Amino acid sequence: MAAVGAAACQPPKATTAPAAGATATGSTTATLLVRGGTILTMNPDAPQAEAVAVDGDRVVAVGDARELEAWVGKDTEVIDLQGGLAVPGLVDAHAHLVGLGVSLETVDLRGATSVDDVVARLKAGDRGGAWLTGRGWDQNLWAGAAMPTSTALDEAFPGRPVWLRRVDGHAGWASRAALEASGIGKDTTSPPGGEILRGKDRTPTGVLVDAAMGLMKVPAPSEEDVIRYVAQAQAHALERGLTGMHDMGVGPVEDGVYRKLLEPGAASPLVLRVTGYAGESWFSAALTDKDPDVAEPDSRYALVGVKMYADGALGSRGAALLAPYSDRPDHTGLMQHTGDEMRTLSLAAARKGWQMATHAIGDAGNRAVLDAYAAAIPQWAGPEGARFRIEHCQIVAVEDIARFAELGIIASMQPTHATSDMAWVPARIGEARLPGAYAWRRFLEAGVPLAFGSDFPVERVDVTHGLYAAITRQDPEGNPAGGWLADQRLDLTEAIAAFSATAAYAARREDHLGRLQVGYQADVTCFAEDLQSLAPKQVRDAAIAATIVGGQVAHRA
Repeated sequence: MAAVGAAACQPPKATTAPAAGATATGSTTATLLVRGGTILTMNPDAPQAEAVAVDGDRVVAVGDARELEAWVGKDTEVIDLQGGLAVPGLVDAHAHLVGLGVSLETVDLRGATSVDDVVARLKAGDRGGAWLTGRGWDQNLWAGAAMPTSTALDEAFPGRPVWLRRVDGHAGWASRAALEASGIGKDTTSPPGGEILRGKDRTPTGVLVDAAMGLMKVPAPSEEDVIRYVAQAQAHALERGLTGMHDMGVGPVEDGVYRKLLEPGAASPLVLRVTGYAGESWFSAALTDKDPDVAEPDSRYALVGVKMYADGALGSRGAALLAPYSDRPDHTGLMQHTGDEMRTLSLAAARKGWQMATHAIGDAGNRAVLDAYAAAIPQWAGPEGARFRIEHCQIVAVEDIARFAELGIIASMQPTHATSDMAWVPARIGEARLPGAYAWRRFLEAGVPLAFGSDFPVERVDVTHGLYAAITRQDPEGNPAGGWLADQRLDLTEAIAAFSATAAYAARREDHLGRLQVGYQADVTCFAEDLQSLAPKQVRDAAIAATIVGGQVAHRA
């Protein structure tokens, strides 16, 4: 099963890895040995092993546990899996590290069941700052599913600026004081690609959608704040088995912090491997004449691409659809750019070898990105194959999936988005569009590389939640029976590959990451149990035994 699953899910084999049996160093002693359980290598030529030997930051041997005992010396660190499972270091292919750090210091509103619940959480988590901030509310979980207004916030926190980002980050809910502090009133015009929700007299209700969120003037964090956010988020991610992540929407401050944390003597050194994608505004303003970073095998940070937005989110009805929303017939969503604008930005990136990664959730948004990429990819000036990406791909016209394969586009998707959204998606888009909804299996069968992430802090960091969602398409309680749109489920090996081998391919790092193979970087995620032997519901809560990055144990339970 492992061989079949890995071969089905992975991109073409890397061609620069050492030959089988070769060693990456001249040493005959390993600095680290992982043994005592099952090892899934994601190497189609040898998909399963009993042990992995590491010297320094690279894998030097993979295979039979008895044979690899020869690598053990007096200083070799041994991790005994005790019947557990080791896989190539798991990577979140779409996330926001600083956003996670911020969320760890703001009020968590995920799962709040009513406006009253939100207010209660805000009061309990209030740290007394000038602004009260939170994230994670979702009106779809409330009776009536109506968007909130500022009234409850004004009553609970009179005169206090309150700003609460929706769970998907594509809408925000503000108190009257926050609107006034930002100069948002009756006469404020909704910006292109955004919407200020209003009452009958045009007074803003308190909810800003997509580009309108940019009108909110929340105080910017300092560099010291960002360093703290990164340190907290990194520790959180390492504890949950991640060895790397693709950071979508990096700005100049975050970029500077990442580089500072790589300097010798940094108080909170960067341990995670972060592949950065510059926010479109920063790229357009300052990077169009610059070359992207080249990720070396031992790189912990490299800025390689550009994050662009095509549309908004489905939950706030900002995703751009080809036909109107089934539950809002006068509305087709919010495109963030014209087709010409997306082509122009994609061409600028392609001509300098920057990899495009574009947020597109609705079928119209995805089609517009495919059109823009089709014009830009022939101008690609980087390494072989542009490998442009579309982020989320949640609702896609089925006939457009083949275009992903034809253009070599990577589908960067988030399994937990499907299980978070499934209760209300049919009402949003109707039954006819469901075959193209979160269609992981259809992408794989069409030959499209599938990379998985969580979009944290939109969803929780835990990679086990993503694996569980991928193999079941069920909520934590196991509903619906058999899974939602169950024909799109993956098997466990395919899901692991999407978080490892194909995540490496999506970052153009498949020649040194994403496999446990001689010469590759020694990034390993170790589980306390063999996930292959667990019931699906147990996978979601499976414990991480150790997280290894570059041959160093970064977390150990």
